[in-house]
Parts: sequence; C-alpha cells; structure tokens
Amino acid sequence: MSQLFQPLAQRGLTLRNRIAVAPMCQYSARDGVPDHWHLVHLGSRAVGGAAAVVAEATAVSAIGRISPQDTGLWNDAQAAAWQPIAAFIAAQGAIPGVQLAHAGRKASTQRPWEGGGPLPAGQGGWTTVAPSALPFDDGWHVPQALDEAGIRAVVAEFRAAARRALAAGFQLAEIHGAHGYLLHQFLSPLSNRRSDAYGGSFENRTRLLREVVDAVREVWPERLPLWLRISATDWAEGGWSEDDSVRLAQQVKAQGVDLVDASSGGLVAHAKIPLAPGYQVPFAARIRREAGIATGAVGLITEAAQAEAIVAGGAADLVSIARESLRDPYFPRRAAQELGAKIAAPAQYARAW
Repeated sequence: MSQLFQPLAQRGLTLRNRIAVAPMCQYSARDGVPDHWHLVHLGSRAVGGAAAVVAEATAVSAIGRISPQDTGLWNDAQAAAWQPIAAFIAAQGAIPGVQLAHAGRKASTQRPWEGGGPLPAGQGGWTTVAPSALPFDDGWHVPQALDEAGIRAVVAEFRAAARRALAAGFQLAEIHGAHGYLLHQFLSPLSNRRSDAYGGSFENRTRLLREVVDAVREVWPERLPLWLRISATDWAEGGWSEDDSVRLAQQVKAQGVDLVDASSGGLVAHAKIPLAPGYQVPFAARIRREAGIATGAVGLITEAAQAEAIVAGGAADLVSIARESLRDPYFPRRAAQELGAKIAAPAQYARAW
C-alpha cells in the first residue's frame, strides 16, 4: 500500500494524500490582485489530485512584494479576488493554502523573464527594508534598517494578512521564513547586524519570526493548520545552520506551527549549493526527528518512486512538488498510477480513468 497516498491529519483538516503543490510565484498580478491566470494555474493543480495547493508568496504589504506583479493580501480587494480561487481549489477536494510573505531587501525587482535584477526607481522601484542596511548583492539597492516601530508594523501586517486569508477562504496558511526574504534576513547573522533586541543572539535574531507566528496564530483558527517555510541552511560559513533550524522548529512547534516546510538557501547571492535530486530531504528528516514536528520535503522531487521513498522512509510527512508540478499539473495522478494507488477523478474526467 502506497504511503504517499495515505491521508494526513492536520488539526481539523485531513489532507487526502501526502502531495502538496509548493508555492511558486507567477509574477502576473496587477496591484496585488490575482486574476484568471491564478485561478487556472492553481485550480488545475487541485484537479490534478494534490492534497494541498499553496498559492505563491503573497505580500503582506506593498513594499513587501518581490516584484510589482506579486500577489498581495494587504487590502480587501485582494482578499475578494482570492475568494473564487480558494473556493475552486476546495471544491476539487484539495486544501487551499497561501504563503504569507515579505521580501525585505530582496523586494523591488524585475520579473525573472525581464532580468530579475533590482528595479530602478524610474521604472517603478521602491525603497526596501531589512534588519540592517546591507544590500543583497553588488549593484543592489541599499535597504533601510527597520526601527522598532517598523518591526511592529511588519508583525501587524502579517496578522492583518492572515485575517484576510481566512476571509478569502484559505484553510492553510504558511509563513515564509526562507529564501533570503525578510524573516530569513532577521534569522541569519550574515544579514542581521543589529545590536538591539532583534539582533545578536539566536533568541534575538529569531524574535521577529516568533512574534509573527504568534500574531498569525492569534487570528488563524485553532482548527486550521499553520505551516512555516524555512531555509534550513544558508550554505555559507557563519550563516544560519541546520542546528539553528532544529532549535527554531522546537520553539515554533510550541507556538502552534504544525509543519516545517524545509527548503534552503536564498540569502547569499553566490552560495554554492550541491544540487541533486532530493538534496534538501535530509533537512526535513533531521528536523522531523529531532524537533518532533511534521515536515515537508521539497527540492528536485520529480519521480513517484522518489516521493514514495521519502514518505515511506519517514524522512518527511509530505512532499511539496514545485517545478515538476509546473511541467505536469497531474503529477499526483501519474504518481498514483505508477504506485498502484487509487485516486478519485472529477466526474468530468472519470472516463479517462
């Protein structure tokens, strides 16, 4: 019996299998408002059989967008536009989720297919913020270091975005603490040079993330799961480490986080990352084992047998499929067929199975 296609209970919800569609930016919104592209993109992956479909990094404020075309949840118009998308995902039997994000010093950039570099002010760029006034890379804008009032505002923005996510019909929220974005910038000594209560020690550098977790949990219902994506390592000397990730996972579990989505990298522009199939799975396995929290494995997971081995071997509770789901929205259905598992098809498609 395939373990990949066993249900997974998360608080008051049950995921129908152990495959989630990872959040992947589409850079296709206008003023933070998702449109038909997002409905079709996310909806097709729900039809494809995934247990959870997590919408892209969705900014909690306008200056927290990676690009001007990022989706948002900082106003009610955006929340209203998300409603039919979340409803369609749920109607297909998948859990609709959204990743709440703030890009920090990696905000104000061009879309990847337009170069992906920092966006000049004359082309719609804006002033970015960070824990310290350190640019992401040579030639990048120098961010403003957040003062304590600015930090309090960020926490309030995450709380408000979580409220709007709930109003939009999302049933799963994921806090983005990875890939060199704002919360990760506070975590890592390489980007956080503060000397106040938000810098220096491990407890201080993790303070903002922990405050954001508490703020989101205040408004996110007890019956609904809360996930946290982290970069388990910076792949750079002196940066955030696996040991730090285990320690953080232990803390956020006590705060009400239900699953750690274990990715890596993104903070250092030229880090050398040993890419290989499943290269991040050991991070999920260690966090799961040592922190006693559910984990998701992500990164170059492209085959059904590979995904099955990850879950069946106890390395993670689920797999998050990213680029492979872009190539094949029906990856879960293909995986079920290969593994001899049964997966229900929509009535409209049943004759194909």
